[in-house]
Amino acid sequence: MARSGLQEESKLCLQAPFQLRWNSGASAVNGCSRRHSDRPVWQADMTIAEFVEKVFVPEHVAIKRPTGQTHYHAILKHIVTPEEVERVFEADGASWKTRLKAVPNWPYLGGVRLCDARPDDVQRLISAAEARGYSTQTIAHMRNVVKAIFELAQKKQWFAGENPAGPVKLPGMCRKEPHALTLAQTKEVLERMQYPEKEMTLLAVLAGMNMAEISGLQWKYVNLSEEWAHTDGDPIPPRTIAVRNQWYRGAFGCVSKQARKRNLLIPDSLLPILLGLSHRPDFTGPDDLVLVSRTGAPVDAKAIADRTLKAIGNDLHMPWLSWQVFYRTRKSLLYELGIQFQLGSSLLDTETPRVAVTGSAPVSARADLAARPKRVALRWVQWVRAAGGHFSSLFRGGPILRDATTFRLP
Repeated sequence: MARSGLQEESKLCLQAPFQLRWNSGASAVNGCSRRHSDRPVWQADMTIAEFVEKVFVPEHVAIKRPTGQTHYHAILKHIVTPEEVERVFEADGASWKTRLKAVPNWPYLGGVRLCDARPDDVQRLISAAEARGYSTQTIAHMRNVVKAIFELAQKKQWFAGENPAGPVKLPGMCRKEPHALTLAQTKEVLERMQYPEKEMTLLAVLAGMNMAEISGLQWKYVNLSEEWAHTDGDPIPPRTIAVRNQWYRGAFGCVSKQARKRNLLIPDSLLPILLGLSHRPDFTGPDDLVLVSRTGAPVDAKAIADRTLKAIGNDLHMPWLSWQVFYRTRKSLLYELGIQFQLGSSLLDTETPRVAVTGSAPVSARADLAARPKRVALRWVQWVRAAGGHFSSLFRGGPILRDATTFRLP
């Protein structure tokens, strides 16, 4: 009799699935375990896909930065079907490029009820990703997103017990051998490059900028003249790139860390390349980007790496060629060639001319320079330190420094 009454109560609860009707029965309801019997029946019946749509995306993903939302949008497609993810994010007012389609026989978690989720379900998902050749980092992201879903469910007291993603074992991290190009290899790669990958490579190797900073570089932060410039009240020294913004994962904004805001001296060999870009017919306004597509949009570093760098790498028997390789190449060549490489003459086979940096600095900058007369030389110290040298090595190379650059302090 008691069991019959419990069934009738459950039936009434299910007739109004989104009303908080508490089930006080001591046994399982609709297959849910005893530990969930004190929760609303509509919560007990909610699947992971429904929870992602109604709770996780609106309350967790939506408050993230655009880069964070892009990350969840990409990873969730491996956890619930891509079609469900697209529907949820389009309902949130965002527009996304649909690339991934549902994989047959993939162990998606979308149809699993919250109350029924077990570590074995998550482990099957991880094993399938490993068998399909996913990188260890991507698999770790998948596990972390599942973990975040159930952490929110636990916080809202919609799931009790151990987080199903907690005990899941990840495959061992297989670290690839770090590669860096020699000077000869770098020249060979540059010979096969065109716009914009060649300019991106030179900015990375010679100026030390990453792809997000290169993609988000605007003309108003590039001073190609011999005079001081001002942008939004920010003084920019002669022949300097002021790194302030970035284009990362489809979003334009300030650089991620305060330490990344810096002024970079333009090497002699990079100057004519930037001057040539500044004289193109279109997209040379202060707010325009230095490197743009045909429509003026930011260049897509990832697409260029997948399409162009991979092809060049395969032709030159360097299948590992990537933007990261060029970052390491910069450090390697700095250590090997020092200041001569920083000027860019060794990379592009150009002579190193004497450069006279003249012009008057603004009052605030002039006072700062007067207080620290060796400030200009400290830039060279930073380059030497990046190459693994010491402060004394700067002065051992004194003749090179004096022949390369002549500064006139106010």
